[in-house]
Amino acid sequence: MVRCVMMRTGVVAVVALLALTGCLERSRSGPPPESEVVAAERTPEVVPLAQGLGAAPSPSASPSLTPTPKKSPTTRPPAKPKPKRKPPVETQLPPAAPPKPPVAGCTKPKYEGTAATRAQVKQALTAAAGRTYWPTSAPSIKVPLDLVKATAWQESGWQSNIVACDGGIGLMQVMPDTATFVNNRFGQSYDIRDFGDNATLGANYLAWLIKYFGDVYFEGDYTLDTAGDCASHTAPCLVNAVIASYNFGFGAVDTDAGLVIPNPRYVMNVRALMTECECLSF
Repeated sequence: MVRCVMMRTGVVAVVALLALTGCLERSRSGPPPESEVVAAERTPEVVPLAQGLGAAPSPSASPSLTPTPKKSPTTRPPAKPKPKRKPPVETQLPPAAPPKPPVAGCTKPKYEGTAATRAQVKQALTAAAGRTYWPTSAPSIKVPLDLVKATAWQESGWQSNIVACDGGIGLMQVMPDTATFVNNRFGQSYDIRDFGDNATLGANYLAWLIKYFGDVYFEGDYTLDTAGDCASHTAPCLVNAVIASYNFGFGAVDTDAGLVIPNPRYVMNVRALMTECECLSF
């Protein structure tokens, strides 16, 4: 999944403009086939994004008659990337494929069929975020609803019938090659032009990225925190790697030099939308 982003100071304004004008450009590489079959249709679940941990009070230099107040629970800081390691069988990758150029002569997106209503889109995105995409090897992985909603708004402005010049289709601007990978990898037959299936394809790919980068760089920690060492949209943390890869392709993020964020402006847009998007109130 991929999108070209032109940044200005106003993050949310730019997002709407990009979604309507079709400034969409991506670099995809299709991951390899694997053995595990997903039971997403049968096991919808939602879990919290982060776990709260209590912090012990600092020891006092001398006894005191006044009890030391307990500190408030703090959010666990996101894991720092470790040296790259070989991914497990279920998340191994093939060599990165070169990006496909935009369709010759295409200057703006086109629309096919009837657009879904906002209520229908909200329902589809919510259902997609609620699925369990790795029921056997990583059942704890969930794709946060705010991430799914923000990605769809950044990519298409929640327009279910939009087709971009670079071939991205629908709500999540799924590329046909990505849809083929997801369907083959997870034993599904989602229709890229059906808005409900499109939402699931996009969320499924996000779930794959969470597992891949969590396995390769974070020793199986799939926590998508945005605080602490991941407070910056340029930090090489898991949530930034996932967002960046959806736009630029995992090959641009998972490099020989380690984990890098090549498109920080796109990451900044999506992260801002995760808390500020008007779509969150729909």
